[in-house]
Amino acid sequence: MDSANRIIVGVTGASGVIYAKHALEALGAAGVETHLVISRAAEMTLRYELEMSATDLAELASHRYAIGDVGAPISSGSFKTMGMLIAPCSIRTMSEIATGVTSSLLTRAADVVLKERRKLVLMVRETPFHLGHLRTMTQLAEMGAIIAPPLPAFYTEPESIKALVDQSVGRTLDLFDIDTKMTKRWGEDLEKGQRTT
Repeated sequence: MDSANRIIVGVTGASGVIYAKHALEALGAAGVETHLVISRAAEMTLRYELEMSATDLAELASHRYAIGDVGAPISSGSFKTMGMLIAPCSIRTMSEIATGVTSSLLTRAADVVLKERRKLVLMVRETPFHLGHLRTMTQLAEMGAIIAPPLPAFYTEPESIKALVDQSVGRTLDLFDIDTKMTKRWGEDLEKGQRTT
């Protein structure tokens, strides 16, 4: 597989594991090789929110690694990828990445992506943010990460939760230049309210 067509997907215990599921489905449909790592807290959230097991989610990925497997290929910068998406990204995970003191394969892989100057996209799930959270996001942005909270786009007039999730996932995958056809684009699919001259 071409390393330019390979992406790491991390899943943490924040609410919103549906974003990871839809991202893996979209990446698979786009022919992108996926390397999945799931935190222990995410395994609990999967069962609670989607009634899925980690094994069920792993079936959507090309490869899956145990959270403690710090010798996995994705822990090394010599293993070339397009970058890493963490969906959803908990505040704890975000904070650990910002310090560079990593305790799991998930945060080690994110640290590697940053040091190799590849794209690290964090779908941070928390609200409201206190000043410490905001300072950590600023620090990560200065390090090269992209902070992309999954905010709903109501201008698309979504008619289902799936439509809301897909718009957020599609826009996030746009950041890797992966066009999944999930995104309704202003001026293309959405013409409402535009003026003609």
